[in-house]
Amino acid sequence: MTGKEAAKDMDVASEDEMGRDGMLTLCLPLLSEQDPLFHKKKKLSDARGLSFKFRIKVPSSREEVLQVLNQIVWTARIVHLNEVELYFAEDDNVGPFSPRNELESLHEVLQIVKSLLLNAKAQSIEVLQILFNQTCGMINGVGAQNIVERITDQFDATAEESLLKWGQSHGAATKLRIAYFEGAGRGAVATENLSIGDTALEIPESLIISEDVLCESDMNGVFRELEGISADTMLLLWSMRERYNSESRFRFYFETLPEEFHTGLSFGIDALTAVEGTLLFEELMQAKEHLRQQYDELCPAFMKVVLSDGKLKTCLIPIAGFLNHSICPHIIHYGRVDLSTKSLKFQLSRPCKRGEQCYLSYGNFPGSHFVTFYGFLPKGDNPYDVIPLDIDAPLAEDISAQSASGWTTHMVRGTWLSKNKEHPLNGFPPLLSHLRAIIEDAENQPPPGISRKDEIERALIETIISIFNPMMESLGNSDDFDREKSSWDVKLALNYKDLQKRIISSILASCDIALQMLS
Repeated sequence: MTGKEAAKDMDVASEDEMGRDGMLTLCLPLLSEQDPLFHKKKKLSDARGLSFKFRIKVPSSREEVLQVLNQIVWTARIVHLNEVELYFAEDDNVGPFSPRNELESLHEVLQIVKSLLLNAKAQSIEVLQILFNQTCGMINGVGAQNIVERITDQFDATAEESLLKWGQSHGAATKLRIAYFEGAGRGAVATENLSIGDTALEIPESLIISEDVLCESDMNGVFRELEGISADTMLLLWSMRERYNSESRFRFYFETLPEEFHTGLSFGIDALTAVEGTLLFEELMQAKEHLRQQYDELCPAFMKVVLSDGKLKTCLIPIAGFLNHSICPHIIHYGRVDLSTKSLKFQLSRPCKRGEQCYLSYGNFPGSHFVTFYGFLPKGDNPYDVIPLDIDAPLAEDISAQSASGWTTHMVRGTWLSKNKEHPLNGFPPLLSHLRAIIEDAENQPPPGISRKDEIERALIETIISIFNPMMESLGNSDDFDREKSSWDVKLALNYKDLQKRIISSILASCDIALQMLS
């Protein structure tokens, strides 16, 4: 594909159009009407007066170019908002909304600028180079606050090194090595400085363990006789048997798997008692109803991948399992086999320095999901750690309340994530709009000397307190457990309970401040 064709595909104005009036034009793709969040995103972008077409005079000063770049990024952020991020997008907050959203948005901008640079005329190169360098700098800054973990030498990596050698002998390519991190277990470390777009790991499709492998297995005949058995279940059963097969061609991979995975699904009675009353307890109970105990030992190792046949399949991917999750990952997109190379590529969305742990994104999930299926709580402030609210049906069906917020379901998260400091409860505007509409419809007259607005705000705050006080009380006291002597599952359960307490406590503290402001 030529540079002009690439630019056309990105909906970017051509150089010829730019040359006629001395203006450089950049266009972001319009919001897709197929996006379930289309109407909410459009409403937000319209309210902020954002455009999808941007013009820069050539030449322009650096300051003028950066002003336009900021507007481009603001719009790109809205395009890439997911449901949780959009719900908490405050009226005057232009972002960043999350590391994921920021990386997606900046990469969109970077690709547009790169496509224009391919056939740029001399007079526009300086402007485009400013855009390119600044966008790369913004991407580099996304991971600046990452938590650095120490590597320990007290780790026998024989099995891991054997797996890497086996993979490379079968076409795998990697710029990573396996290391052990204090308090975090195994992880992948960059062996050289890796830049945006570099491939940290490449796995040939022939090494990916999917349901297709079962066709070559001696268990295939058995599976064909079992009616109604799913492909995922067959792969699980095959894997449970194959991991103990000394003649397996995947034995180097299976030898690196732990004897058992410590996840929320294997919590004991004490750990379940510790999380009773939390969202995690509910999620664990639901998951245990759908997963049989014998499957738990392999579930965390599976990934969903679109193979070269275009089908999404559950897979085991040798070597890739060593990449740990982070809220601010280096690798975001990796779920599709490259048709030109017939390999699965793990390309960097942001740089990774030599000796730094290279992180993967397991998805945009709350802490309860990671505890349940992976056995850990992500470090740092997870923007997806939300508490969904089950508002009484009569209130949820109130038409005016729904129209006030535009949302029919509501949630909260830690108020420390709010960027609007003018009011302590501004961190979840849809919920506030919903509750205000309900209170206003009640048409209660305020006492003499108190304004209608203040009375509504007081009732709003008291309603929120009435929701979260019982939640806090139901969590009980974590001091009933001796953390130092507790088992791994109890410690993990208590850490999750502390997280949920912190979220609820921040909301109640904000309510107290808001009440004081009304006094």
